[in-house]
Amino acid sequence: MTHRIAITFVRGSPMEVFLFAPAGAGPHPGLVLCQHIPVGHAGIENDTVTLKTAERYCEHGYAVAVPFIFHWWPKSADIELKRAQFRDDWTRLDLDAAFDLLAAQPGVDAKRIGIAGHCWGGRVAWLGAATNRRYEACAIFYGGRVKLVMGEGQPPAIELAPAIRCPMIGFFGNEDTNPSPEDVNDYDAALTKAGIEHVFHRYDGAGHAFQSFNNPERYRHEASEDAWGKVLAFLGQKLKNK
Repeated sequence: MTHRIAITFVRGSPMEVFLFAPAGAGPHPGLVLCQHIPVGHAGIENDTVTLKTAERYCEHGYAVAVPFIFHWWPKSADIELKRAQFRDDWTRLDLDAAFDLLAAQPGVDAKRIGIAGHCWGGRVAWLGAATNRRYEACAIFYGGRVKLVMGEGQPPAIELAPAIRCPMIGFFGNEDTNPSPEDVNDYDAALTKAGIEHVFHRYDGAGHAFQSFNNPERYRHEASEDAWGKVLAFLGQKLKNK
């Protein structure tokens, strides 16, 4: 499946956005897919898992935008530098730019756009849902660091739960340490307290990155395919059946 790369500018910094268009004229629902940090921090073109995930969503009828949220640094910069300097206020601008770009694509229904992400991208998806009321659904896969501050002066993402306006689905491995099962309990409690519609699925025998098919040590086929079935059903209900 082919994709094209668009360039949008965020505070003067060029950001690549990988765009995937489903077959047919549409109007299609859309999905902003948030990348994870390993490998992908040096360019989405290196991130096989994110690219294949975008393709799979596209095959199921979703127009997908994958913004390169690490454009603030040179692609060659060290991953630990990017982790240390990552800022939620910058990322919010990135996500808004990606949403606007996706919504403006021919054949995309701007009123039926969701957000999803794995690992680092799971946290980013939570942030996006909390800071952009235009999203109609959110899916997070083992997103860690939701309880942490990312950027001086920024609140922990978990404290933004009351601002979320769309339903959320989450997938987590019970052997994960980031997020740990205790962290997931805290996510659940924050969403419940805020009155946010959500459902979490937890998998025994699975740890972090259990959908990473290119990592035999972490990949859990049964859990991954179960999660795929559930997230597609959820997005179908929230984005396709409106």
